[in-house]
Amino acid sequence: MLWILGLIGLIVGASVWGGEGAVVGAAVGAALGWVLRENAQQDALPVRKGEGPSLAQRVSALEREVAELKRALGAAGAGYANGAVDSETSDYSETVRSEVPERPPVIPVPASHSAVAATAVSAVPIPVAAAPGSAPAPMSRTQVVSHQDVPEIVPVSAASPRPASSSDMPFVVASDIDFAKHLFREALDWLLGGNSVARVGILILFFGVAFLLKYAADNSILPVEFRLAGVCLGAVGLLALGWRLRTRRPGYALAVQGAGVGVLYLTVFAAARLYDLLPAGAAFALMVLVCGLAAGLAILQNASVLAVTGSAGGFLAPVLISTGGGSHVMLFSYYALLNTGIFVIAWFRAWRVLNLLGFVFTFGIATLWGVLSYKPALLSTTEPFLILFFLLYTGIALLYALRRSVQLTGYVDGTLIFGTPLAMAGLQAALMRGTPFGMAWSAVAMAAFYFALAAGLLRHRQRLGLLFDALLALGVIFATLAIPLGFDGRTTCAVWALEGAGVVWIAMRQQRRLPLWCGLLLQFAAGFAFLAGALGDTEPGAWPVFNARYIGTMLLALAGFFSAWCLLAREQVRTWVPFVQEWGLMVALWGVWWWLGGGVFEIWHWHVEQGWSVQDLLRGWLLFAVLSAWLAHLGSRAADWPLAGFPALGLTPVQALLCIASCAVWTGPPLGGSGLLTWPLAFVASWWLLKRQEAAHADTWLAPLHTLLFLTLCVLLSDEGYWRLRAFVPEGAWSWAAWTFGHGCLLAVLAGAGLRLHWPVRRFARAYLLWAALPLAALLWIWSLASLVSDGAADPLPFVPFLNPLDVGQMLVIVALVLWRRRVLALELASQPRGLEYAALGTVFLWLNAVLLRTLHHHFGVRYAVPEILESLNLQLVFLAGWGAIVLAALWRVREPAVVRVAAFASAPLVLVMLLWSLYANLTQPGTLLGRIPLLNPLDLIMLLTFGAAVLWWLRAPVAGLPVDLHTRAAGALGAGIVLIWLNAVLLRTLHHWQGVPYTLHDLAGSTLVQASLSVFWTVLALLAMLVATRRAVRSLWLVGGGLLAVTVMKMFLVDLSFLSGVARIVSFIAVGGLLLLIGYLSPMPPAAKEGV
Repeated sequence: MLWILGLIGLIVGASVWGGEGAVVGAAVGAALGWVLRENAQQDALPVRKGEGPSLAQRVSALEREVAELKRALGAAGAGYANGAVDSETSDYSETVRSEVPERPPVIPVPASHSAVAATAVSAVPIPVAAAPGSAPAPMSRTQVVSHQDVPEIVPVSAASPRPASSSDMPFVVASDIDFAKHLFREALDWLLGGNSVARVGILILFFGVAFLLKYAADNSILPVEFRLAGVCLGAVGLLALGWRLRTRRPGYALAVQGAGVGVLYLTVFAAARLYDLLPAGAAFALMVLVCGLAAGLAILQNASVLAVTGSAGGFLAPVLISTGGGSHVMLFSYYALLNTGIFVIAWFRAWRVLNLLGFVFTFGIATLWGVLSYKPALLSTTEPFLILFFLLYTGIALLYALRRSVQLTGYVDGTLIFGTPLAMAGLQAALMRGTPFGMAWSAVAMAAFYFALAAGLLRHRQRLGLLFDALLALGVIFATLAIPLGFDGRTTCAVWALEGAGVVWIAMRQQRRLPLWCGLLLQFAAGFAFLAGALGDTEPGAWPVFNARYIGTMLLALAGFFSAWCLLAREQVRTWVPFVQEWGLMVALWGVWWWLGGGVFEIWHWHVEQGWSVQDLLRGWLLFAVLSAWLAHLGSRAADWPLAGFPALGLTPVQALLCIASCAVWTGPPLGGSGLLTWPLAFVASWWLLKRQEAAHADTWLAPLHTLLFLTLCVLLSDEGYWRLRAFVPEGAWSWAAWTFGHGCLLAVLAGAGLRLHWPVRRFARAYLLWAALPLAALLWIWSLASLVSDGAADPLPFVPFLNPLDVGQMLVIVALVLWRRRVLALELASQPRGLEYAALGTVFLWLNAVLLRTLHHHFGVRYAVPEILESLNLQLVFLAGWGAIVLAALWRVREPAVVRVAAFASAPLVLVMLLWSLYANLTQPGTLLGRIPLLNPLDLIMLLTFGAAVLWWLRAPVAGLPVDLHTRAAGALGAGIVLIWLNAVLLRTLHHWQGVPYTLHDLAGSTLVQASLSVFWTVLALLAMLVATRRAVRSLWLVGGGLLAVTVMKMFLVDLSFLSGVARIVSFIAVGGLLLLIGYLSPMPPAAKEGV
């Protein structure tokens, strides 16, 4: 290892940094080798017999040291401890033993380290606590210990750890070191162990040679001839060394020989191309000799690696030596010679890597030459070589299969068996370009060739069955390819489709997999060939349907259907065809794709040719879908193949898509022209097919189709109604109402008289009354919300609330939804979700607000917009009055708990909004012109209505089952705060209207009148609260009044005393003082709390 790494360092350093680098590289490599060697020797010490103390000896030494330490500890404590101390020491030692954790696994350390550790432990003074009341023992002459100097004995677990060093930690955890060493050893073995050493050495040697040549050329140390000669001698030396070691170290010897062959190739290349010391012919000859030498050595030693190395150099030789002016005949002749050598080697050795190498180089370089240099005039001198290479590698593949079949029956080289004809076909196509029917005859010749080979192996089919099948398949493939190469696309596709179906049928009878796959593959090839050429071809004057293009697609589809029937309709096929269901479904879908694609394209083509409208195109596709569904149904019954009936179920989804497309094109009513016949026929056919499919399919398949079909009818009628009504229905409320009249009536009829139809409504009640009606109901609900944007103008009729077209339509929607809901609940088709009730109540609430705003818009000139309400207090009061009336009507007379619960939940957001609005209005709104009369103006009356609605909601909430009792005190405090704010706002608005104080926070806070009035008013409120509390014995109310009174007193001393002056201060203080005296007389103390409160 030392000298190997030193040599590697020498070569690398010399190639990169020159002479000084060689010395440094050798030193570094040798040092690394020495470290690795020492590490390996130390790792081997514990396992080498007779070197160093054994494990038992080290354990015995450690036990003796522990015993000595115990004796020293006992001797030191014997003079200072009595029986009590002994007991305490025993307890302490037990504590220490219980608290000290177990050590991790350790690795042995050298004896010197153990000795140092023992000495360090022995030198540590051991503190011992003196027993109370005992006489001190005589002290040692070497150490004086006093009671004060003895430290407290601390358990080991509580002691703080101190940093460990190499001197005071003789134990090393073995897991980490062993793991690191293991990783290092594995990496080292991978890099330098075994045959890897040779590979790394060869790699470095190549780099070294390359760098050495560059260094020598750059510095002109020796003439070029001497340098190259030296390198050649080194390569010969490597070959000789490898030959000498071929028996003792065969792997290493082959690597060394490979390195020698590579160096010889490089040397010849450098002499010819870099230094122009050899002419191209001589260099080529030398490379041929090197190649032959490598091949001979490989055969003699049975070494495929050496043969690969020599062959690679041989194939690269003309590429490396070429100057661009050589003859392709010479090149291909040379390659023919090399390939002949590979053929000879294949006669004796089954070396697949060598075969693949020759194949890749031969056809790869031939392809590269063809792309860069081939001309049609060179056909006569190129075609023979291509045929020769094809025959050689076909023979090599056969020889390989014959030799491997002795060991592995049925083993073939798929790369050469199939890659050779593939490469041959590609290159032959390039050569035959411009030759009429050249590729067709080439395909025929290759098919005949492979058929002949298969016939020759027919006697050995049992042993070479896989090779026979491969050759036969290749013959079939090339015979199949000859058809499109010799005929037009339509004929090709038809023949391929029929041929594939026939092969599948024969494979079914013979129960053979390979013909089955070939037949299916042939059909796929027919389809792709059709797409490539025949699809875009047109014939002038051709008839619709009866033309070659459409007939070709039908043949492809029928071939797919027949193959799918062969795979799926026979139970015995499952015993010998893997994944037969998957393959059968794929082929069936292939046939469906061609059937539908051909029909759709044919209709679209004639639409373009004849200039049909888009609606006519959609109707043509609809008729084709109806015809296809009927044929699928009839074919399913005739062939007793249920799977064939599934396309009939696809008519409904296709009809829905075409209906959406017809509505989306927006060119006219869908029932206009031929649509009056097409669409009714399609709906009748769909319902008839659904009826006929009930015996073959479960309701879980049919029910969604019934739902989809009904929704398609609704969409079609809606689009038709729009186009018919837009001609004479004006814009505005009339157009909005037109949408709902049709849909509302349809939902009402479906929920009412629809059940009289035993089929299909009653038969599939859930599909029609729930899933089909649900989108219709959702659409009506969305219309109800969207109609809110309309102002209800129904010119020339005047606007009358609830009697205009928009409101009539809204009421029709409500009636239809209620009727549908009752029908669904009566039939128990679905449960009643609470969210639906609240959504309905919310929609009705929005509609009533819209009616109110429309009335104000048409009769009072109010703009129909929500911002108009937000900007006007008078409008807000009107709407708040309506909201309060709604809440009172919903909660006042209702007694049924279920209805109360819904009403309470639905009105809760409304009550909350009203309370928040009251806070907003009290803080920002001075009131209307009628605000001069306190409590009797519109704003205060609406406030009273709001508070009444909130109180009524709170009282009705327990009936609804709401847990409001748990929050009574919090609600009472919140309500009292809102009322207090309102009462203060009443006072401030009165002062604003009567005394002209601006109703802004700054002006109100700066007014002496307002401050004095607030003090007196708060005191009066406190007085009233405390008097009522005393009379009714409500302790909490008295405390509230007392709190308000305390706030008033604080305000007077903190604000009024410094802010007010003159009469205002006098009146404020006198009035408040008098009121306080009155309170002290009438209600000096809070009433006693009631029991249970």
